[in-house]
Amino acid sequence: MKKALIPLGIFIVLLIFLGVGLTRDPRVIPSPLIGKPAPLFTAPLLQAPDQTFTPKDMLGKVWLLNTWASWCVACQQEHPILVKFAKTKTIPIIGLDYKDKEADGLKWLARYGNPYDVTISDKDGRIGIDFGVYGVPESFLIDKEGIIRYKQIGPITDEALRDEIIPLIRELQK
Repeated sequence: MKKALIPLGIFIVLLIFLGVGLTRDPRVIPSPLIGKPAPLFTAPLLQAPDQTFTPKDMLGKVWLLNTWASWCVACQQEHPILVKFAKTKTIPIIGLDYKDKEADGLKWLARYGNPYDVTISDKDGRIGIDFGVYGVPESFLIDKEGIIRYKQIGPITDEALRDEIIPLIRELQK
């Protein structure tokens, strides 16, 4: 009799795991970097490769790091929203051109507009790896102390800006 209850017990445990899994948003992938310092790096500027950028340059400011690439279809969807948001001058936006050719990145910005205060090049993807980038676009909201406070996986939308990013920016700027 007890042996007959074992499959029932396993079935109940599986139902509990399935039930918990169904209550979670599959688009939300938690980042282990939230609440931790942004990885340090030094990267060449896309427009001036002899000059460099490091996150230390942004200490004391709330800023957004946006990973993108000229070959990225979803980046085209996100880009007009970033261009519009950049015009508000709410925070600096740093573009990370991920695994891209310089010439292609520059052409893309010339064609679609440049929302970035600074654009840096990550040709080999090492910076993206340090940030845990799964694929472009991804964005990271970083506070005045250099701590990652938010990660947007996939394109930034008007709704994400309105409901999540801008309220958090206001909180972090206090």
